[in-house]
Amino acid sequence: MLIACWVTFQAAAQAVRDEDGRYYAENGEPTYHIAQGGQVDWYTFNGYRRYHAACHMCHGPSGEGSMIAPPLLAPLKAMDYAGFQDIVIHGLRTVGPAQQRVMRAMGEDQNVVCNLPDIFVYLKARADGALGQLRPDNHQPKPAAAALNEAACREASRPRR
Repeated sequence: MLIACWVTFQAAAQAVRDEDGRYYAENGEPTYHIAQGGQVDWYTFNGYRRYHAACHMCHGPSGEGSMIAPPLLAPLKAMDYAGFQDIVIHGLRTVGPAQQRVMRAMGEDQNVVCNLPDIFVYLKARADGALGQLRPDNHQPKPAAAALNEAACREASRPRR
């Protein structure tokens, strides 16, 4: 039996603006876009790829947590991009009576930093229930702006002599 991995687009993060294939919510934050037929925007697809390259080892393959790191989906329902960015770049340490959890700072990892909005929109789509656990193979083509942004970010991240 096949389990559908797509559900209807959620109004909570509805895209109101599109700039070179990147979608923005009314509050100006990056968001996902899922068209009729389940086609996701390139940046959400890229967020899936980058999440699986850098984050799933700790937070689980679908953002639902693991033995070593908490789930991301519930907190992302209420978290804005600035809060997400701060935690990912600078890390987070929580100490409780029975445990201590530390998320290392990812600010030096260009695979993460250069793709942070994409990881955010992928996880937002997961948190909103708009995107299932499976790889979103039905996606829009990569916009030219995405390639230019990647090259610029890599160049800016290069150590200077």
